[in-house]
Amino acid sequence: MSSRVLVFGVALFLVVGTAFAAHAADIYDAAVAHVGRPSTDLKRDATDKPAQVLRFAGIKPGMGVLDFMAANGYYSELLSYIVGPQGHVLMLNNKAYDDYSTGWPTRVANNRLPNVEHRTAEFADLGLQPDSFDAIVMVKVYHDLYWVSPKDGWPKVDVGHVLDQLQRALKPGGVLLLVDHSAKPCTGNHDAGTLHRIDEQYARKDFEAHGFRFVKASDALRNPADKRDTVSYKQPALGHTDRFMLLFRKPAS
Repeated sequence: MSSRVLVFGVALFLVVGTAFAAHAADIYDAAVAHVGRPSTDLKRDATDKPAQVLRFAGIKPGMGVLDFMAANGYYSELLSYIVGPQGHVLMLNNKAYDDYSTGWPTRVANNRLPNVEHRTAEFADLGLQPDSFDAIVMVKVYHDLYWVSPKDGWPKVDVGHVLDQLQRALKPGGVLLLVDHSAKPCTGNHDAGTLHRIDEQYARKDFEAHGFRFVKASDALRNPADKRDTVSYKQPALGHTDRFMLLFRKPAS
């Protein structure tokens, strides 16, 4: 075998090997493909695109992550697989979210996800320690902070106070992932209580006003066909809303 052929063969092996390793190392796809995930979660994957969402956020093994208003823990379970045994996931709900959501007790029962902790706390005092999380995930819940429905156990929320608590709980340099249903431009928080949507630019300014620095946006969950004038959690919009995805960072100093 000539030296030229040998060099080419080694180079080809390295290229193929590197490509395979990169694919094999994709912890996000691996989390979605994890054996034992509930069937209801699998049905949700097509519309939520969780691998793309969590890859965009840059969640890594060993991180401490807050799944804020985690509901039934769909993302908490995926985060559990991604952060691994050296990481920790706090699945945080208020009582109203706990009562409304089904499935979360089974998800964490019998130490099924040993690195996931469920906790119930109200917005006035979330009980979060300063500088305690590497990342915070808020998926389709931010608009609910502007929803008011006392009959559903949901009084008016001091949104600024909530965002301040989240900012303090994030480590310097830590990230916050925000995903929500898009309202029409220039509508602010007006549609939060009726259509369960919120204006993207309003959201960005809201977080920036409370110490979060905008990093980047993604179009992975966009749907240009959504007219943004229907209730996000009911048909025909259910599963077909235009959603914005933003990443913020807490300044390191």
